[in-house]
Amino acid sequence: MSKFLHSKYNSLTPYDTSGEIESMNGYIRLNTNESPFEPSIQVFKAAHDAAKGLNFYSDPDCRALAEKLSSMLNVKTSEIIFGNGSDEILNFIFMAFCENGAVFPDITYSFYKILAEFHGVDYVTVPLKNFEICTDDYVNMNRRTIFIANPNAPTGIALKLCDIEKIIAQNPDSLVVIDEAYIDFGGESAKDLIHKYDNLIVTRTFSKSRSMAGARLGFCMTNEELAKDIRDIKNTITPYNINAMTQAAGLAVLNDEDYTQKNIKLIQRIRDNTKNKLREIGFEVLDSSTNFLFVRHETISGEKIFEALKSNKIMIRHFNKPAEISNFNRITIGNAEQMQKMLEVIKEVVTK
Repeated sequence: MSKFLHSKYNSLTPYDTSGEIESMNGYIRLNTNESPFEPSIQVFKAAHDAAKGLNFYSDPDCRALAEKLSSMLNVKTSEIIFGNGSDEILNFIFMAFCENGAVFPDITYSFYKILAEFHGVDYVTVPLKNFEICTDDYVNMNRRTIFIANPNAPTGIALKLCDIEKIIAQNPDSLVVIDEAYIDFGGESAKDLIHKYDNLIVTRTFSKSRSMAGARLGFCMTNEELAKDIRDIKNTITPYNINAMTQAAGLAVLNDEDYTQKNIKLIQRIRDNTKNKLREIGFEVLDSSTNFLFVRHETISGEKIFEALKSNKIMIRHFNKPAEISNFNRITIGNAEQMQKMLEVIKEVVTK
């Protein structure tokens, strides 16, 4: 680090993107939970047409997107805020609402810990039990902001809506953030609870089910009071955070919901088929409500499987820590051909 860097960033730990650039060079990408399906032709056309107006600033309120989502999700436009990916929304939340600290599971989306440390937020982690979030462990969190990914990552396991509501109800003095990045692949959304509780924010992304990881588009839904707080933070830092091409592409995605739902169903079928085949050859596979599987073999290390796939130009995600998941790998669901190639390599490893 340079001598000019602020001392508060001396222990900065950036988000780990190791392997992602390498996997772009002729590799099958099963490591970053992207969709294997490109956007529809309508999305390409919308982005192309929007490029003609790039000499003008984009709409800071994303009004066309907000109106479409409002009708689809039964929320007010004033209850929706868009971010440059849902990670930006999470960053706004850490900036705005974590004065009293944060709490999240010990095995979950690693960005929560990174954002907490970046903003100097005091945080505590709650251990999973059998890889699942236990609602009884989230009682009286002392006004800390609670972050729950549902379904959770990297485990893929979803909480029932009644369990989510229990966490919200038993913490009236804590803000509860439900990160629904993978909700379209399974699980029950908490979005309707924003009209029942004043301490809930639900975040979502277009990166997974809507084939827009490269466009960077996410949003949150919450009551108008909290929405105003987030919007004020956003407009202070980056009012034009969603570019015009992304807004146009996002609207085109929402206008072609049949295409999205078709892809979701196909990913679910490939996921379940892959899960069954992995179990047949000795893998423990956690039940997934996402577009990935979290797996470990009963006798072969996760690192060995990772390296074998990597040598065959197939990238998956291996976790060296924490110790509880050091033998696990996270495998994104690709298309049928990609998953078949992945299974063929794994079977060779297992039979040697």
